[in-house]
Amino acid sequence: MSKARPPLAFDGRPARPESLMMSHGYDPRLSEGALKCPIFQTSTFVFESAEAGKAFFEVAYGLREKGPTEEMGLIYSRLNNPDLEVLEERLCLWDGADACAVFASGMAAITTALLAFIRPGDVVLHSEPIYGGSDYFLRHYLPRLGVESVGFQAGVPFASVQDDIVRRIDGRPVAAVLLETPANPTNGLVDIAAVAAFAHGQLHSDRGRRTVVMVDNTFLGPLWQQPLRHGADLVIYSATKFIGGHSDVIAGAALGSAEMMAPVRTLRTFLGTMAGPWSGWLLLRSLETLKMRMTAQMKNARYVADFLVEHPKVEAVHYLGTLGEGHPMAEVYRRQCTAPGSLIAFEVKGGQAGAFRFLNSLRLVHLAVSLGGTESLAEHPSTMTHADVAPPDQLRMGITPGMVRMSVGVEHYEDIIADVAQALERA
Repeated sequence: MSKARPPLAFDGRPARPESLMMSHGYDPRLSEGALKCPIFQTSTFVFESAEAGKAFFEVAYGLREKGPTEEMGLIYSRLNNPDLEVLEERLCLWDGADACAVFASGMAAITTALLAFIRPGDVVLHSEPIYGGSDYFLRHYLPRLGVESVGFQAGVPFASVQDDIVRRIDGRPVAAVLLETPANPTNGLVDIAAVAAFAHGQLHSDRGRRTVVMVDNTFLGPLWQQPLRHGADLVIYSATKFIGGHSDVIAGAALGSAEMMAPVRTLRTFLGTMAGPWSGWLLLRSLETLKMRMTAQMKNARYVADFLVEHPKVEAVHYLGTLGEGHPMAEVYRRQCTAPGSLIAFEVKGGQAGAFRFLNSLRLVHLAVSLGGTESLAEHPSTMTHADVAPPDQLRMGITPGMVRMSVGVEHYEDIIADVAQALERA
């Protein structure tokens, strides 16, 4: 089904990703001429011969390298499925990756990627704040495996925290660095290039292992930031968000070089954390409109952020599009990002009570967690997505009681602003 063909090109120039989302990796001749990739709702696949089955398993289980013209054969949907293969090829195009693995959720992608590289006695370095599920896994589950997490603040120049990181690591092997930039929910940036240079140059894993730099790129998606181009080894997505974009599918993805993805894909096979064919098909549908949706959302968010900056009931706005020239992370933003995205964090006067009054008064914007869908959503990080983070740690990370996180959708921006305005009047 997925023949790993080179992307379509015109006069030597590869077609743009938004054009290739319509056809790359799929041959209609293999599916009765169907224009769109069908849903391959099957658990297993029939081999043409016993010899073919033997050859497929040899490659799938790493018993030998795939031949130069050999295609990976279909075996079982826990190992591979046509919908996932086509999807993985198309996702690689946005980030310039060699290989991709799609998962049943964003957390499945993060946990499988980390587990593929860590060992007892290791340290995982991470930025903070970070998504609540990731925070729980780092702080509460990894210690059971003998792995300690060490956090550092996002939103400040990396040089200002580097010495403290070295002191706290204290010479122990660092298996992985997990960055989330912009940070959830504060939009604090992390300098990917600086962290990657530090990790690959000054940190070490025992027995010659490379410290793997992973970036959760969910907030900006593959359009507005490409971490692999800045030195990251792996880029991870909650594909539920912008990649899915319609609030109707749960999925995740990890991308990188073929070498870095090999242990991740192998562990996915045995943990069984891959996505199913229905999820793969829904994501293929969504990729065709990814650029249009994310562009519309980003443009809307600029209008909303400008409105919030001037509103007397808003104490602070945390949005990449409002970083002034004097901001310590402005240079990182210009170098690392191509647009500010559509996530806005802002602090309502009156603390939690003011934030709750605002959220309870919304009429167009939905009070719900998640982000990146076509509809605008708002939530209260302190008591919802980051409720498991201790209140003192929340404040240290910049998550205040009055903070609201808003994901701006594709509605008309004037209607979004009108709804926000009437809710703020009641805050």
